[in-house]
Amino acid sequence: MRIVIVTGMSGAGKTTALKMLEDMGFYCVDNLPIRLIEKFVELIKGGGTEANDIALGIDIRNPEFIGLMNEVITQLKQEEIDCKVLFLEASDECLIKRYKETRRSHPLSQGQRVEVGIAKERKLMAELLSKSDYVINTSQLLTRELKAQLEDILLKGFDYKNLFVTVLSFGFKYGIPTDADLVFDVRFLPNPYYFENMRPLTGNDAPVRDYVMSSDTAKVFLEKLTDMVTFLIPHYIDEGKSQLVIAIGCTGGKHRSVTIANALYEKLKGKEGYGLRLDHKDIEKDGRRK
Repeated sequence: MRIVIVTGMSGAGKTTALKMLEDMGFYCVDNLPIRLIEKFVELIKGGGTEANDIALGIDIRNPEFIGLMNEVITQLKQEEIDCKVLFLEASDECLIKRYKETRRSHPLSQGQRVEVGIAKERKLMAELLSKSDYVINTSQLLTRELKAQLEDILLKGFDYKNLFVTVLSFGFKYGIPTDADLVFDVRFLPNPYYFENMRPLTGNDAPVRDYVMSSDTAKVFLEKLTDMVTFLIPHYIDEGKSQLVIAIGCTGGKHRSVTIANALYEKLKGKEGYGLRLDHKDIEKDGRRK
């Protein structure tokens, strides 16, 4: 029997994750009272259901959540049950936006601003976050990307060690991404924008990619950038960081930044110990094709 406890910040996507896990064959129960978990497990072990994969959605709505969570997890593991904790995280900015869009109040806000409830919850959840087996930050994830991560972790057995790396291209004229951890400026590289045949293209197109990467400077930069990022990632994992956003910018976010972001992604792809995604923030602006 395998039990995945799905928890995390309110608004980070727990309900969506449970629906996805159900589609993957998990027997899912949301908001089960913590004191009933052990009884529920006994029922399952006694043949109450044929399900081998169980997902339990438990969060701050449960009044005994903080006090009993660690105790229950410890007890399950002592019974030699494969119990993992999946923590869904998101930035304060993202959570506030989601609450405003849904017009719902935070369970801990108690009539105050949403920001107050989020701050209270983040403080209460800090210890559980540090002890979770898997952490997924949903701030920048599309629904299909969340599903892909869940499949990688729970079906394919990839070990993300709680870190998910995003390689992000952007245009400086649109502003530096607010969630960027590392920012690299590639405006020193040859600019395809000055060639009319390449101006409407992007770094996803071969002529632009080949032009940018034909520069010895670009090749050396990519090599040094890859070395540095490869060096840093294990240290971020050891520190317990759940998300690393590597932002690569050029003027408009179409040519040079896209080219280098694609190249770095290819260098990092397939490595063990972290998840990886690629995103081009400003590539579709100005009406240019992707």
